[in-house]
Amino acid sequence: MRLSLEARAKPARIMVWASPLIAAVGSIIGVSILFAVLGRDPLAALNILFVAPLETIDGLAELGLKATPLLLCAIGIAVGCRAEVWNIGAEGQFTIGAICGGGVALAFGGNDSWWLLPVMLLAGIAGGMAWAAIPAFLKTRFNAHEILTTLMLTYVSIQLLGYLVHGPWKDPQGYSFPQTRQFEADALLPMLIEGTRLHIGVVFALASVPLGSILLGRTMLGFQIRTVGAAPAAARYAGFSRNRIVWVCLLLSGGMAGLAGICEVAGPDGQLTPVISPGYGFAAIIVAFLGRLNPIGILFSSALMALLYLGGEGLQVSMQLPIAVTGTIQGMLLFFLLAADVLINYRVRLKPSRAAAGATGHA
Repeated sequence: MRLSLEARAKPARIMVWASPLIAAVGSIIGVSILFAVLGRDPLAALNILFVAPLETIDGLAELGLKATPLLLCAIGIAVGCRAEVWNIGAEGQFTIGAICGGGVALAFGGNDSWWLLPVMLLAGIAGGMAWAAIPAFLKTRFNAHEILTTLMLTYVSIQLLGYLVHGPWKDPQGYSFPQTRQFEADALLPMLIEGTRLHIGVVFALASVPLGSILLGRTMLGFQIRTVGAAPAAARYAGFSRNRIVWVCLLLSGGMAGLAGICEVAGPDGQLTPVISPGYGFAAIIVAFLGRLNPIGILFSSALMALLYLGGEGLQVSMQLPIAVTGTIQGMLLFFLLAADVLINYRVRLKPSRAAAGATGHA
């Protein structure tokens, strides 16, 4: 007998939502094997990874803190993906948003101005949108593929950040460390829970869930986005502009990533450093697809990914495992998700092997 994939008459709706659960279970099994190979107790490691971060208020606050940029970036990415506009550069837009908003904080912080935080947030959004506008222009004017342009611009933004913190924005009192000076108190986001690092940015992230759902499901623009992605010919017949949707999706995605960036540096970081993200923009791609490009699903998948970040830090401390373990787990999750997604359009069948079938026919 051999395994064979047989095409379904139509996609299995139940598998659309079951495949992320299958992927999660597969990842847990794969991670357990990995821990055993590394000579660690799999049950103890899984407890550190998935349970320990949820046992305290501080752990839950850190979960919300790390889920905030993932949720903001992932919903922006998901909107574009529904129109088959592939923004792979949220990490770069995140970085530019942090630079633009951080520049406002460095220039005007310390004056106790009520307008400073709103302007910082708007500058972060505008910076992310401006960075996303470059691939939008290249796509609509020269048909340059947005996967390449958004990705390449990510590395440009990281180099720009490095130049600023090593050069003109470097803190003269920072003992030669590549960093800006600390933001003043009026340039920091208010904390939601005293004694933790959870800030008001989580409110923006949570608000993006119903707003994203309304945009995609209740507005004419959302209908155009879905139609351009699912039925391009019908969209052209209806007069929907593909170029307009490309601009809307990339600007929206870039703006949300930029908002995530300024929330990160105006929240827990309080300054610009050469590394302001552990890869939130790239991880948000996994989050978006794990959540089935649905804002509500993305809310749960961002919490799961944030838990992996926290658990990975715990494994570093408790079991002396490298931080690369977190990336390995994320990679496993994506691999199993892609594998499980095959079951949406195909079913697994057991069929006689070719040799056995040939013998039967000969007989």
